[in-house]
Amino acid sequence: MDVQKVLIIKTGYSETLDPDVSGTVSLGDVLRTTVLLHLFPAHRYHVTWLTDGQAWPLLRGNTHIHRVIKVNPFTPFQLMRGYYDIIINLEKDPGLCALADSIPGWQRFGFRFDPRNDETAGHLQSEEAFWIANDPQFKQRLGRNWSQVLFEMMGETWKGERCLLGHYPANPPAFDIGLNYRIGNKFPLKGWPSDSWKELAARCERSGLSVTWQPEQDNVDEIEKYIDWVGSCRVLVTTDSLGMHIAEALRKPVVALFGPTSHTDIPDDPQLVKLKSAGTAGCQPCRARDCQKGKPCMPLIPVGQVFSAVEEMMRKVGSLPDVSTPRDDVARDRAAAAAS
Repeated sequence: MDVQKVLIIKTGYSETLDPDVSGTVSLGDVLRTTVLLHLFPAHRYHVTWLTDGQAWPLLRGNTHIHRVIKVNPFTPFQLMRGYYDIIINLEKDPGLCALADSIPGWQRFGFRFDPRNDETAGHLQSEEAFWIANDPQFKQRLGRNWSQVLFEMMGETWKGERCLLGHYPANPPAFDIGLNYRIGNKFPLKGWPSDSWKELAARCERSGLSVTWQPEQDNVDEIEKYIDWVGSCRVLVTTDSLGMHIAEALRKPVVALFGPTSHTDIPDDPQLVKLKSAGTAGCQPCRARDCQKGKPCMPLIPVGQVFSAVEEMMRKVGSLPDVSTPRDDVARDRAAAAAS
């Protein structure tokens, strides 16, 4: 069987299914795009991934990706001299869309450049995703999660596949509760107040639960240490952030806090509790950097509600279904590649 060449363009400069095109790299958006790699087993496809240097550490070592290319001024010339059987562009920036359209290839999915108006458009099977990206209310009405929409862009059906990491922790959990309290600069409104985090930690410790706080991470090359930290927790409490997506990839029980971002983007799971802020009616999810109502919604999530969810999840930890670990999945993929 001939191996097909696949190019995935996902730098993180824009949110695939949201209007944002700020250029600030969204590591979480890059990571959750890796769910598409399930469609391209390594023994049948040769996958090249174009990304920003900040996101590269998230992808290195991934057994489903054969080559990761970092964006630089010379990247377009390299790609335009190649050929790909499948090109998937998940960036809405018109320049990247024009680059994707200029690369020799056969099947194309995702976003394209429309020369009639110099703007971004969607390829045939991706038109709905294009409208979702430009109309948050339309996305809310559809009620489909991020993975479902990505698979539908490819003409496929999502069957519960998870995103894939290049690095997996080697050690078992050492703490009961991990507090993933930090947020990036892109959406500061996603943060839960520091006093609420401290009160939650105190309640957990009074109940005999061991607590670990998210470590500082100024260097993106330390991403593997961050993954190891998430792996060291039995239950992760987090906002809508990279840590939440890492925990999902590790099949880690999660209590996730949502306010200005959409909880429907995240697939429902027995190991996931979604707590939604009781903010001003009609304004959530706003996806805004600044609260237009003057009263941010995240502080309205009560500590008691979060602690109750933590207690319930801890009770479930011992009775969760036994599933294969991500390492088992990697081993199976390598065995299939070796046998082909």
